[in-house]
This record gives sequence, C-alpha cells and structure tokens, in this order.
Amino acid sequence: MQREKRFSQEENEALQFAREALYVESEAVRCLADRIGEAFAQALSLLETCSGKVITIGVGKSGIIARKLAATLTSIGQPAVFLHPTEALHGDLGLVTNEDVVIAFSNSGESEELLTLLPLLRARDIPLIAITGNLHSTLARHAHAVLDASVEREICPLNLAPTTSVVAALALSDALAMALQRRRHLSPEEYARNHPGGRLGRRLTLRVQDLLPPDGSALPHVAPSASFQEVVCELTAGHMGAVCVLDDTNHLLGLIAESDFRQAFLKHQQESFNLTAADMMNPNPILTLAPDQLAYEALQKMTQRPRPISVAPVLTAEGICLGLLRVNDLVKAGL
Repeated sequence: MQREKRFSQEENEALQFAREALYVESEAVRCLADRIGEAFAQALSLLETCSGKVITIGVGKSGIIARKLAATLTSIGQPAVFLHPTEALHGDLGLVTNEDVVIAFSNSGESEELLTLLPLLRARDIPLIAITGNLHSTLARHAHAVLDASVEREICPLNLAPTTSVVAALALSDALAMALQRRRHLSPEEYARNHPGGRLGRRLTLRVQDLLPPDGSALPHVAPSASFQEVVCELTAGHMGAVCVLDDTNHLLGLIAESDFRQAFLKHQQESFNLTAADMMNPNPILTLAPDQLAYEALQKMTQRPRPISVAPVLTAEGICLGLLRVNDLVKAGL
C-alpha cells in the first residue's frame, strides 16, 4: 500500500494558497456572466456586421490576450490580426481600414500606448470595442461598446501582477468569439477548412471511406451458401473480427461477427458443421456506416453505446458493401 505523502508546513501553505488562487479566479469568471447584457450585444453586433477584419490591440499581458482572440476569430472564419500599439505608431496603422473593427484590451484603460492611438482611430471612424477593468477610464469613454472585465483582486500576493484580470479578459473574449460563431451558424465543414492539420483536423475532415483499402481487397466475405469451414477460414484469414455475407453483386445480405459464430457453434454444437453462412449471419447488423460519414462520428457511434461494437460494415446508399471498419482502424488514425 502506497503511503500518503506528508507535506511540510511550508508546502501545505503553498498548496492552500494555490487552491485559494484558483477559487478567486474561477469566482471572477463566474461573476462575468452576471454582466452579460446590452454592452455585450452591442459588441457582438459590431463584429457580426464587420465587413473587413477585426484588429485586436493591447500592451503587455493584455497584448497576449489580444493575440489569442485574433487567433480564435481567424480560426472561426472571421479575419483578425493583432496590432501592437507601438508598431502601429510607426507605420503598421496602415493595415487599419474603415471597414474594420478594433477590440482594445487594457485592465486600467489608461495604457499610454493605447491612448495615443485613440484619436487616430476616431479620425478613421473605426468602431471600437473595449475590454477593460475600468469602466470610467479614457479607453472606456472612447469606445462604442465597453465590456466590463473588472475583478475584485489579483491573485498575486502583492495584488499587482496581472493574473485574475488576465483570466477575466480571456474568458470574456472567448465568450464574445463563440457567441459570434454561434450567430453565424458555422458548420463543422466550414470550421474544418481552417483546421486541416493535427487531431482536430482529422476529426473534422477524415471520412470513413478514407480508412478503407481503395480496391476492397481486404474485405473478408463469403457467399450465403458458404460452409461452416469456409466461414472459419475467412474469419481467420481476414483478421477483421467479422465476415460479410454478400450476393453476386456485392450487396450485403448479413454479417457474421465472431460473437455470431460462437453463438451458432454453441447452439448447434455437433450439427454446427452442417451450417451455412446464411444460417449463421445476422441479416440486420446493429450498425452500418456510410462511406462519406465522418470517421470521428463513426467512432462515437461504435463506442458510445451500452455494448460497444468493434467492427461495422460500410455500405453505399444502394447497399453495396465497400468494406469493414474496425475501432482499431479509427484509433490508429489518431481519432
């Protein structure tokens, strides 16, 4: 039996502080929900009607959150770019047009670099959304929509390092981006166009047909008149855990999974050697898959059921069997 680790008093104090810090930050995020109202709707409307791109700006830790929001918006199909306020004053302001919307992050709302930009943005008639912890700040007064990201305190022991305020700004900007995605009814296919790589890309783009051999040569199958011995040989050689029973035109007549084979053998015992494939098959398999179905959706259907399915036939709309797909194939594909 493993002994429970005993912490020193100093370690216990550190652990307790960490727990309290997480509670403070989570409570700060929870409080944001109570402030969602007219200002949030105004900000969402500005983004929804934006015919250009979204420009996010911020300094320091706020700049990091601004970069993250630009990346999130771009990923859901809304072109966005982060603009560093200092670089903007040295030429990069040229990327801002009057078709754009600017989202400015500043906890104090008084960052000098941002304030220098405000009259320049106003001169270009650029809609401005402020995400700030100070509703009475200069930034808030110049914004068309102000989102309240104020927090009771930072989790920094000195109440100085931007921590809780950064988490609040991040959560609020995420809520804004996801609300925009929902309003635009972004489909999984549209989302996949911007996420072709990695596991996420495979989940959104990989189809069942992509995991089947191109010529169907690996499909274990027998005719309905096949003998017990022929079914055994095909099951063994196929290594798929099932055999498809097909007619002369490759239409699926039934499926003989290993469990069906065992049940037939136990039920008939000595007489089982006289059975044919038609006698042993299940004419209505629990699950069949379509070739153009998302592979990740197939994985969910096969595994998220009281009794998971390890293999399923893939059929065209006309009932022609293209192959067998195993859960192992889906796992190996990185889903």
